[in-house]
Amino acid sequence: MLRTFATAAAFCLAALPVWADLSPDETALVEALGIPEIVEVMAEEGTAYGSDLEAQLFPGKGGARWAAIVRQVYDATVMQETVSREMAAALKGTDLDPLIEFFESERGRTIISFEISARQALTDPDIEAAANERLAQMRADEDPRIDQLERFVDVNDLIGSNLMGALNSNFAFYLGLNDGNALPDQLTESEMLATIWAQEDEVRRETELWVYSYLAMAYQPLSDEDVEAYIELSETREGQALNRALFEAFDDMYTGISRALGQAASRFIVGEDI
Repeated sequence: MLRTFATAAAFCLAALPVWADLSPDETALVEALGIPEIVEVMAEEGTAYGSDLEAQLFPGKGGARWAAIVRQVYDATVMQETVSREMAAALKGTDLDPLIEFFESERGRTIISFEISARQALTDPDIEAAANERLAQMRADEDPRIDQLERFVDVNDLIGSNLMGALNSNFAFYLGLNDGNALPDQLTESEMLATIWAQEDEVRRETELWVYSYLAMAYQPLSDEDVEAYIELSETREGQALNRALFEAFDDMYTGISRALGQAASRFIVGEDI
């Protein structure tokens, strides 16, 4: 099961070359959001996930060949280009000025730097476990920051959008396995969908835990005023458009990656020469 693919708030930091098909404003926003940095982290996560897949589906059969395939599938440059292009397309007709102004401001840069640091840190299982424990303590203490985080999550629909992204990715992986005849009795799409939706409760729980632990960790150093300003931006028409565009772009990226992984994994499962 693919890990949920972050939050709207996690798509941030660093610089990106000016892609030929982006306007100057689109390029400025991509740079302000720093898609390359977060994609680099996602590529690292993908490499770890590839190792987990081998252990679960074809232990001992993948070796260097499988590792090379995973690196190719999680090509950060291709991922960056895909997300940037899809995000820009989804934002056509949106006024980008308020978004660029916010994310290029000192406050925006600070928020983004904390988001990236937290996302990178959570690739360490021990740090993730500690973040989960800290979230549980915050809830037990009725920390007022939890109320802000809940508002941020609600206005950006982070649970629902991440949940759908994860389920879509899982379905694409099943399709990839089915493409390579690696599923028993060649399941129909309806049967695959039923299997995926049976995972909904578990995926939702994992999504909620990860999203809140991530946000609590990322925004711990921020003032309430900073978090409130981010919520206010998210409530605007432009902020909502950006949130939708980011989820659409990353969902498209992960769907393609997941199907490719499923197709590649199927060849190891059924024992074909590669």
